[in-house]
Amino acid sequence: MKRQIVSVLVIVLLVCCGKSHKDDKVKESNVEESKAFAYTAEQVKFEMIRSWNAYKEYAWGYDVLLPLSKSGYNWYDTSLGISPFDAYSTLAVMGLDKEAKEIEEYAVSKNWDQDVFVQVFEVNIRILGGLLAIYDDTKNPKILEKAIDFGDRLLPAFDSPTGIPYHSVNLRTGKTAGNLGEGKGNIVNTAQAATYLFEFGVLSYYSKDSKYYQAAKKATLAIFNRKSEIGLPGDFIDIETGEWTNDWSYLQAGMDSYYEYLFKSNVLFPDPEIEKIWNYSLERINQYYSEDYNDKRFYTCVNMHTGEIVKRSISLYDAFFPAVQALHGDIENAKKNMATWDWLWDKYGLLPTRYMYEKDSIEYANSELNPEIIESAYYLNQITGEQQYKDMISKYWKDIKLCCQNEVAFNAVEDVRTKKPRDYLATYFYAETLKYFYVAAVDKSVFNFDDYIFNTEAHPFKKDNFDKEKVAIYLGIQ
Repeated sequence: MKRQIVSVLVIVLLVCCGKSHKDDKVKESNVEESKAFAYTAEQVKFEMIRSWNAYKEYAWGYDVLLPLSKSGYNWYDTSLGISPFDAYSTLAVMGLDKEAKEIEEYAVSKNWDQDVFVQVFEVNIRILGGLLAIYDDTKNPKILEKAIDFGDRLLPAFDSPTGIPYHSVNLRTGKTAGNLGEGKGNIVNTAQAATYLFEFGVLSYYSKDSKYYQAAKKATLAIFNRKSEIGLPGDFIDIETGEWTNDWSYLQAGMDSYYEYLFKSNVLFPDPEIEKIWNYSLERINQYYSEDYNDKRFYTCVNMHTGEIVKRSISLYDAFFPAVQALHGDIENAKKNMATWDWLWDKYGLLPTRYMYEKDSIEYANSELNPEIIESAYYLNQITGEQQYKDMISKYWKDIKLCCQNEVAFNAVEDVRTKKPRDYLATYFYAETLKYFYVAAVDKSVFNFDDYIFNTEAHPFKKDNFDKEKVAIYLGIQ
């Protein structure tokens, strides 16, 4: 009996020791995994250098890096160098002076006299915004000359019957085109119509010429003044007749940055007329878009005339709005909104491009590693000081590295459920995604959130660089 007891004890001890040894290995593995995905500013900086070097090695001279095939891709028939213009401000914020200087020199050498039609909205936030960010940082007069030249080449697009810019403009000839070609498809979405106050305001300030801001303001007023009986804009408009061609209203891509710039431009350039429009618009957003559904806060799609819900759908671009809410001071709604986005991230490990929350189904499953959810978590952490938002950002970093880090950089995915890789790295990954990860991790002595305002492409502009009295003069604000 005693022998049996001793045998049992020996077995138990062996099992326990084996289990303990196994547990130690698991703990060691967890520690190594934690180190591999530790969220630090230095790690983000390392990934920025790695990804930027990949662009320079495999895609220099192209707009976009294709990281899996190790090649490049252009938006148009000729390269505009979109990735460098998007990358500059992130490299500068990270203190990567050598790399930033290379882009500054590249920008000075760039010739905008090119026979190519460009999308006015896209090149405004990326190229003009990027040029102005370089100038805001360096005060290099040659950069300002390039920004003025580029801005002048965009202005012919605004010469429409309504003041709303045409979809595209030829940088050499000034000829305009719709999204289907010259004279065809003169329909733009609301974001394409009126996302210019910020960059054109900065350009007016630094050039001391109000024509840019006034053109942007005219386009903004053209949208606002065509609001419906209940105060909502539609999502698509004919720029020549001023007639809405679709009557949906929402925060999704196609309208998002219109609202964003009503608020953000007024931070840099106080304009009583724009401020009034923003406050009016925010009231309608809260009244008509906001819906609490299954104990979560959503901002949905409604009919612009009735306010009735037409589709319970959200897109990952909408995740910018908690940041705007928080900066505006509406912390309660910002927190509710952010909680929903974090819930959706946890559901898939990335945000799908479009999700239908009533049906609990994905409409568009792809992701290009968009920055908006990181942006909003960063704003809320800075404004509230709450650790939960820093923890969210750390989780997003770990998940993105797990699914989308590749041999040379990062890649988009075709489906957030399978994480099937797509051979593409959006230029805003340099401009926004990595920048927000970085600034969220550094001390305020490195980057002080309170000192800057970001354009929609996350190019930072220092508030103190814009004297409020001169703003009114240079921008022609009455």
